[in-house]
Amino acid sequence: MTFTNAKMAATLFAKLLQKQGWLPLTQSVRHGSKAVTRHQKPLHFLKKKLLVVTRYIPPPRPLPPGAYPSEDQQTQQENDFMRLQKKNLKKVFEDCRMIAVVQNNHCNAGDMLVLKNKLFKHSISIKFFPNQVTRLFLNDSSYCNMAPLFIGPTALFVSKEPKVKELLSILRASPQMTLLAACVDNTLLSVQGLVKYSKLPSMTMAQGELVSVLTMLTSCTASMLQRHPAHLSALLQQYVKQQSPNSDAEPAAKAEEAT
Repeated sequence: MTFTNAKMAATLFAKLLQKQGWLPLTQSVRHGSKAVTRHQKPLHFLKKKLLVVTRYIPPPRPLPPGAYPSEDQQTQQENDFMRLQKKNLKKVFEDCRMIAVVQNNHCNAGDMLVLKNKLFKHSISIKFFPNQVTRLFLNDSSYCNMAPLFIGPTALFVSKEPKVKELLSILRASPQMTLLAACVDNTLLSVQGLVKYSKLPSMTMAQGELVSVLTMLTSCTASMLQRHPAHLSALLQQYVKQQSPNSDAEPAAKAEEAT
């Protein structure tokens, strides 16, 4: 009787706990490995290749008519714009005596603004043209040797006067811009040629040196003419003797004929 009463009490207690939403203090959990009897069989290598080759590729959806402009109209618009840019580029080559080709190696906007300000102080400006337009212009002009320089992002540093020394000093402070070559007074120069050109004296200094040399020669001539005429005649006689080396042999020959 006691065992039966205890069992009934436990059953009632469990029912009350379930009604109130409580959980028992202990739960039995079954531990063990699951028996997996079905494994996906790997496909054969040839079958995989066959599936990839025979995979269905749907055709591209056709564009609705009128969604994009026609190719002829787009080409005509590009040609007109390129013609305008070629005209501007031709004007740059005609007006500027120095045109340097510089490669832009990811120069940001801040550094580009600082570089423009430095170049503006020396009357040097930066021009950007598409490489396709530049090559089309150069192939039909006398500057065709510059066409291979325009590969990748490039810029033109132009000025009406050949200020090579100032350009080189500014580019040394900006490593993002690499100088490739330049056209100075219709002459294509490499980087080494530009360095040598920058070391040359200016036109005014060269003219001054030429005037000094000519003045020195005229001063020597004037000093010689201002000396005594006898000294000048002696110098002229010595010059005549030097020009006629057989002058001493002729009197000796005449003396032998007389005897």
